[in-house]
Amino acid sequence: MVLAGAGAYHLHSSTRTARFVPRTRVKICGLTRAQDVDAAVAAGADALGFVFYPASPRYVSIAQAAALMARVPPFITIVGLFVNADPAYVREALDSLPIQLLQFHGDETEADCLQYGRPYIRAARMRPGVDLVEYAACFPSARGLLLDAFVEGYGGGGKVFDWSLIPPAFDRPLILSGGLSADNVVDAVRRVRPWAVDVSSGVEAAKGIKDAGAIAQFISGVRDADG
Repeated sequence: MVLAGAGAYHLHSSTRTARFVPRTRVKICGLTRAQDVDAAVAAGADALGFVFYPASPRYVSIAQAAALMARVPPFITIVGLFVNADPAYVREALDSLPIQLLQFHGDETEADCLQYGRPYIRAARMRPGVDLVEYAACFPSARGLLLDAFVEGYGGGGKVFDWSLIPPAFDRPLILSGGLSADNVVDAVRRVRPWAVDVSSGVEAAKGIKDAGAIAQFISGVRDADG
């Protein structure tokens, strides 16, 4: 196997052809401290998520986020997470911060998500009865769908949902979330083969306080699963 760019080429000796297998991207979400941003960057995270939902224990103000985002080097995607936010607040954040991708976790419609003129991903709260294909059809402009477990209220609850709820032939980029940690991410990646995984509570010592060792172990597990 020869590593190349963002993936790996697996050479099949019988046919002498190479099949490109993209590597699984990793997003570390809910960052609130400078040392946690540094740890995620050092471990090789592809994206960093910042929560602009005041009810979350991982909430950061625009001023706090500015200081944290200033530490992020090039080629790491900065994601802003919003839940039913006032459009003026979202625009203020976009005007003040280097947010490259929006993430919506509330009741936002596609029109709500599109009004800012930025690429976005849409969260889907998974439970029995959710038709993911139908849900995805409501957001054709989304760059991807983030799948999380259904919990009362909004935001992640650190719960694993039944991965068999994902249609096997689903062809949109999937970001797998919900109760992931170093203990289960290898199995998750091998079974679901998502475009990316998203973790927050699974790499924390306490709510909003990340653990550098847990971040490194999580990302190492994803790389092991990619093979």
